[in-house]
Amino acid sequence: MPSPTPFTLEDFAHRMRRAVEAASREGLDGLVVTPGPDLVHLTGYQPTAATERFTGLVLTPETDPLLVVPALERPDAEAAPGAAAAHITDWTDGRDPYAAVAPRLRPHGRYGISDGAWALHLLALQAVVPGSAFTALSESLPMLRAVKGADELERLAAAGAAADETYRRILDVPFAGRRETDIAADLAALLREYGHSQVDFTVVGSGPNGASPHHEAGERVMAEGDMVVLDFGGLKDGYGSDTTRTVHVGEDVAPEAREVHEVVRRAQQAAFEAVRPGVACQEIDRVARAVITEAGYGEFFIHRTGHGIGLTTHEPPYMVEGEQRELVPGMCFSIEPGIYLPGRFGVRIEDIVTVTEDGARRLNNTPHELRTVS
Repeated sequence: MPSPTPFTLEDFAHRMRRAVEAASREGLDGLVVTPGPDLVHLTGYQPTAATERFTGLVLTPETDPLLVVPALERPDAEAAPGAAAAHITDWTDGRDPYAAVAPRLRPHGRYGISDGAWALHLLALQAVVPGSAFTALSESLPMLRAVKGADELERLAAAGAAADETYRRILDVPFAGRRETDIAADLAALLREYGHSQVDFTVVGSGPNGASPHHEAGERVMAEGDMVVLDFGGLKDGYGSDTTRTVHVGEDVAPEAREVHEVVRRAQQAAFEAVRPGVACQEIDRVARAVITEAGYGEFFIHRTGHGIGLTTHEPPYMVEGEQRELVPGMCFSIEPGIYLPGRFGVRIEDIVTVTEDGARRLNNTPHELRTVS
């Protein structure tokens, strides 16, 4: 599969302008964006390693974007595809990195700051800007990266297709007599074979372990009669994949296992059909939960119905009770209802979907019916 067209300088400049506009609408005087997915989104720059040295993008309505970096990392920052959309200034060890930031921030101003900003840097900024207040971006601008452009959707679709091919291939791998960790290793290898640069998780929950939604693959040996939850994903070309299917080891499937799987399948489908612009995020959760509750398994659906995805595999928006934000075309998120019977087995089915102008489109397209493996 060919690599996607790179993002352009104008793409990053447009994102910065949108971020400033969004901050203003929320009553913020600006943003301080430190290393993490928001900085990658806005500039394409990701420092090679976590460091105590301050790096930050400062965005305000009154001034041009400013990227402050340690001098020893300036060459890497300048090479980032969106760096030229900001003025870059550097600082050397032994000097005050916040001196460049302070003139851009108003005393007594209110600013959004990256969730992952070090307390060391936050406290220093508060000290050099009298009366300033900072709020986490996940609280003040949770939708900053939520609506994807066509070029981002292309990458997410490619990541989903790679995860789909991984699932198709894993169906031909023997399960019986092998450990969960063996299947997890197979999944990771296949994701990389299909272009993933990073594997974030390979959940393999067999038999009673499947009743733990985030079970870490262990040494349990699978046998005929086991239901097995497979949840896997990571990053391809910088964007996330995440899909779940539940399979059965052997052809002889117990009636209850078939029933539970069918209830989850119907819940997932109902939630997908409920997606359209203007619908509150919580409504997607309510629709899936209603199907499972009506079937008598409501107490065994123990997590939210979905989460956003993009530069990370879990981000806003969340499909959960209480989230009243409305769906907008370009939002991408998972729909993953599940039923978990303690000590027995679990079932989950998950697709990534994107909101369209009149409904939704799946970015995972493998069949939902219960498949058996050897």
